[in-house]
Amino acid sequence: MRWSKLFIPTLREAPSEAEVPSHQLLLRAGYVRQLSAGIYSYLFLAQRSLNKIMNIVRREMDAIGAQEMYLPALNPAEIWQESGRWQVMGDNMFRLKDRFQRDMCLGMTHEEVMTSIARGELRSYKQLPQIWYQIQTKFRDEPRPKSGLLRVRQFLMKDSYTFDMDAAGLDVAYQKHYEAYCRIFDRCGLKYTVVEAHSGAMGGSQSHEFMVASDAGEDLIVVGEKSGYAANLEKAVSRPVPPALPDPEGDLAPEEFHTPGRKTIEEVAAFTSLPATSQIKSLVMVADGKPVLALLRGDHQLSETKLASVTGAAEARPAHPAEMRDWMGADAGSLGPVGITKMRVVADLALEGRRNMICGANKDDYHLRHVTPGEDFQAEFHDLRQVAPGDTEANTGEALKIVKSMEIGHIFKLGYKYSQSMGLRVTDEHGKEVTPIMGSYGIGIERILCGAIELFHDADGMMLPSSIAPFQVVITPVNSKDAALREASEALYKECLAMGVDALLDDRDERPGVKFKDSDLIGIPFRLTMGKKLGQGLVELYVRNGKQVTDVPVAEAAAKIKQMIG
Repeated sequence: MRWSKLFIPTLREAPSEAEVPSHQLLLRAGYVRQLSAGIYSYLFLAQRSLNKIMNIVRREMDAIGAQEMYLPALNPAEIWQESGRWQVMGDNMFRLKDRFQRDMCLGMTHEEVMTSIARGELRSYKQLPQIWYQIQTKFRDEPRPKSGLLRVRQFLMKDSYTFDMDAAGLDVAYQKHYEAYCRIFDRCGLKYTVVEAHSGAMGGSQSHEFMVASDAGEDLIVVGEKSGYAANLEKAVSRPVPPALPDPEGDLAPEEFHTPGRKTIEEVAAFTSLPATSQIKSLVMVADGKPVLALLRGDHQLSETKLASVTGAAEARPAHPAEMRDWMGADAGSLGPVGITKMRVVADLALEGRRNMICGANKDDYHLRHVTPGEDFQAEFHDLRQVAPGDTEANTGEALKIVKSMEIGHIFKLGYKYSQSMGLRVTDEHGKEVTPIMGSYGIGIERILCGAIELFHDADGMMLPSSIAPFQVVITPVNSKDAALREASEALYKECLAMGVDALLDDRDERPGVKFKDSDLIGIPFRLTMGKKLGQGLVELYVRNGKQVTDVPVAEAAAKIKQMIG
């Protein structure tokens, strides 16, 4: 293609509303334009890159035997009500009524639709296993769209679904997807980490996220570089930093003391001259409508995901102030486990074996000292806390890192959540009706592009991997009016195309500096510049990532680019 004929509306300055690099550069490079909050138009360059990403995804999905479909974005409420997610999705789901006042929604994902197809068509074990996938637009009524294409209301997703007779079959399907995802992200040129994750509203027994480290991300992952340990913060486990002071010795009885106006862990620590690690943090939570008292070391934070797993609750939230007073007899800041018998008490493992600690007395402005877990109150001990800076890997003792990251893919073992609730049954080899087991696997198409930009950019623009860049090489004559340069550029351009190299000819009547800045901005990996050395049979080869410049013979330039892109 010829640049002079293309619509590439570049900007010299990033719009003020763009905060993260991928958002700034997608706007500056003319890839996207915003229509409204969280809704973007994908222009020519973005569409070329996204098509390349989708082609990579399709090839790898097809390679594991997946069959592509295309399902409706507009769904009737009934199928979401069958699975129970009509209520669970809450305000995140776009809901509407048709002209007959029937409830409808815009699909956020398609477990229900895929299961309804399977329910209507699959009858026998002989038809399993099945892997079905699609690449389709999804919708989420995001309350605070931000960061360009990272938090939007309309987005592209590759979602696939597997149906198997048993858990062993699901293990095979899950591993196929795991390996296919690694190949997809490798081919897209990304640096990524695979982490253990929580299934959330998707349900299921096991899941992994594929994450790209980026300050633009909204997730935190915990990584042990030597051990290879990696998990999402909400699920990660670790060995905590030891308490700042040893516990007082002796079999001491709880003792009430006055703490006027001291509500927070920090205030009580300052008042008692004892560190937060010597205190018990008491959090009243509501799990599926029932009160639960969660206990942690004073310097630790609760993982609501872990609490939900321990309680088996579909939803867990902090109790309201009125609920706390009704159940505990005091306000937040003076609460504790001693004397609590009418609600479930769960304590983090970091409190197990501790002695003579401080906690609230369930009396406003009073606390208790010398409180020993397991003696002065009874609790179930579970891993409830988030990993904190300074923690170490549970088995090896390696120091862990907490890294801000963005999710690009997520795979789930759904189990029987949807097949059971929606009545999917097939007969086994003995003629008995059984429920197939399912998996669900998603990739954010735009997130791959954003992840690449976040990883590979500099002050001048994007440095996209050649596999997903809108063009692999740009041929740039420094003077398009010079007949010799123009003819040589045309010949090299055609030679690149003949070799299967996705080339762009910058035939614009612009100064060389303008051309160079634009090609740097839009992220083309290689540039072949026709200039003064053409008389010596040479062309300048410029590599965008690293800005290396070498001279190569014109006759070898196309082959050189072909070799470099692989």
